[in-house]
Amino acid sequence: MTTQTYIKTSLTLTLLGTLFSGYLSATKLFTKICAFNEPCPYFLGHPACFYGFGLFLIMLIVSILAFSNAIKAASAKITLLVVSALGVLFSGQWAIPELRDFVLSLNHTYYTLGLSTCIYGFVFFLIIFIVCLVPLNNN
Repeated sequence: MTTQTYIKTSLTLTLLGTLFSGYLSATKLFTKICAFNEPCPYFLGHPACFYGFGLFLIMLIVSILAFSNAIKAASAKITLLVVSALGVLFSGQWAIPELRDFVLSLNHTYYTLGLSTCIYGFVFFLIIFIVCLVPLNNN
């Protein structure tokens, strides 16, 4: 993957993740209910979407810095790899059991978006993590 392609891809993915988790966080913050009428998982007394938003925001800032050449793409890639790995582990604690139950038809909960928002957050983090594993070539 070329450096420019990597930077544009990471910028797009982190922007989408930030917008998605930002919407979930803002909905919870201002209405006191979780978006899409879903159950709201909590971590250390706060909604999990707040933490997801923080992780995505960190990655978005790093991607913007790489895009503007304020930091090198290789440095951004390492940061994005670490933060997305944390996101995979964090969101996975809710998403993997929900996905397992969905696949095995153990959970008959119907979500507005088809799957839970935790699963979508997990997928975003996982895609960013996988993109970070693709080698950069300096073209």
